[in-house]
Amino acid sequence: MPDPAYVHAAFSSIAERYVTANHILSMGTDILWRARVVQMVAEWKPQNLLDIATGTGDLALAIRRALPEVDVLGTDFCRPMLDVAVRRGLTTVLEADAMHLPLADASFDAATVAFGLRNMADYEQALREWKRILRPGGHLLVLDFSMPENILATPYRLYLHHVLPRIAGWLTGNSGAYDYLGESIEAFPRGKAFCELLTRSGFKTPTCHPLSMGIASIYTAEA
Repeated sequence: MPDPAYVHAAFSSIAERYVTANHILSMGTDILWRARVVQMVAEWKPQNLLDIATGTGDLALAIRRALPEVDVLGTDFCRPMLDVAVRRGLTTVLEADAMHLPLADASFDAATVAFGLRNMADYEQALREWKRILRPGGHLLVLDFSMPENILATPYRLYLHHVLPRIAGWLTGNSGAYDYLGESIEAFPRGKAFCELLTRSGFKTPTCHPLSMGIASIYTAEA
């Protein structure tokens, strides 16, 4: 499992260049993935939503722009990332550990996390904590990278482990943070395995929606 101190240091060091680097490294595909998340969240019609591991606020801001009627709170344990999110317009933020949220039980209609759970020290503990803050019948959505199991598998691994770190190092000045990215994606449960993890964590009706031929996936479940 990832080391929280290392993750905090890595993201703090790249916070100022994180948004630009992500868009370039994904060739803008991450924007399309978040747009799909917004569509799914809109179908749930939540009154309030917690965006966990909000980072620089990409997903929280996309939801707030598209669904201004939803009260969106972004939380992250990395202050430099939150500072960037605030400058970008996400004014409602909370600095907190996602596995120990200082929030009341059953206080949110929905929770989202984009590319964040993979970086946490205990996936099941984190999921159980998020179930705690969701109202009964509330929705969880997890967007994260996965590994394609098709013709893309070999070229994607080549890009992930050899090309991406070099480009990222040039963009952010910290290639080590992106060496860790490849390792974390390989280790993260995906597809059926992640749906089973959601069930073990107390969630119901887990679903998996592969994106871009399996490079990423959206998982949803009910509390």
